[in-house]
Amino acid sequence: MPGRSVPPPTDDQRRPPKRVEAVSGTPFGVVHLDVAPVTSGLAIGALVAGIASLLVSLLVICSGVAFKNDGGAWASGAFAALGVLAGGAAVVIGLLARRQIRRPTAPSAVQFTGRGLAMAGISCGAAGALLSLLGLGLALLLALT
Repeated sequence: MPGRSVPPPTDDQRRPPKRVEAVSGTPFGVVHLDVAPVTSGLAIGALVAGIASLLVSLLVICSGVAFKNDGGAWASGAFAALGVLAGGAAVVIGLLARRQIRRPTAPSAVQFTGRGLAMAGISCGAAGALLSLLGLGLALLLALT
């Protein structure tokens, strides 16, 4: 859009250089900028997969109870496989995110944050996988009685 100007950065967006090193024999220097921390994409992905696993586990339980006489155990089995896979993926991705966040970086490199998101993804994924297996067991028990 012509004529549109970019607003100046706010005080929070302005960051002074971390350090400036002169290059010997020249009038130039190397500026090392301070890089703001970034939320880990792996941590966000772990949380999304963990929540999806919990939602699928509710579907496993509901389909097993509601359709106990109409093949609910089959539907619960299919959804339980999805819930366990999503929960396992959330745990693995969450552990990778924790390792990424914990890893020491060079002063000029990006520092990742999101430890709480990664832990929430791990716990939601584990709970979703466990509830999916318990829901499948309940569906099978109801189908046999």
